[in-house]
Amino acid sequence: MGRIVHFEIHVDDMERAKKFYGQIFGWTFEDWSEYAGTPYFGAVTGDTNEMGINGALMQRKGPPPEPGQPMNGYACTVGIGDYDSTEEKIVSLGGKVVVQKHALPGMAWQGYCIDTEGNVFGIHQPDKNAK
Repeated sequence: MGRIVHFEIHVDDMERAKKFYGQIFGWTFEDWSEYAGTPYFGAVTGDTNEMGINGALMQRKGPPPEPGQPMNGYACTVGIGDYDSTEEKIVSLGGKVVVQKHALPGMAWQGYCIDTEGNVFGIHQPDKNAK
C-alpha cells in the first residue's frame, strides 16, 4: 500500500486551468463541486487501461506560490509523446518553461514548466536514445 491514487492542482481561475490542461494534454473534466463543497473538477487524464492516475483541479484557498521559491509539495510529471510540440503548446497557452529540456540518458527527455496558475509540473517524453 502507499501508491499515489489521486492528485489535486490548486488553481485561481478554474476555466483558464481547464483550458490549459485540456488543450495541452487532452484531459477532460467532471464537475465534483457538489461533493467537495467548493469549485472542484475531476481531471480524467487518460484511458483507464493505461498506467497513470486521475486527479482534480480545485479552487485555491490562499495566495499562489511565490516565483523562485523552492518546491513545497509534489511536482507531478506528465508523460507526453512529443516534447518540443508540447512545450510550444504550454508556452502558447500562457505557461512558462522553468527547467529546460534535458536528457535523462538512455531513458527520456525531461523538463519543468509553470502553468497559468503558478504551479510547477514536469513533462517527460520516453526516448531510449536521449543523451
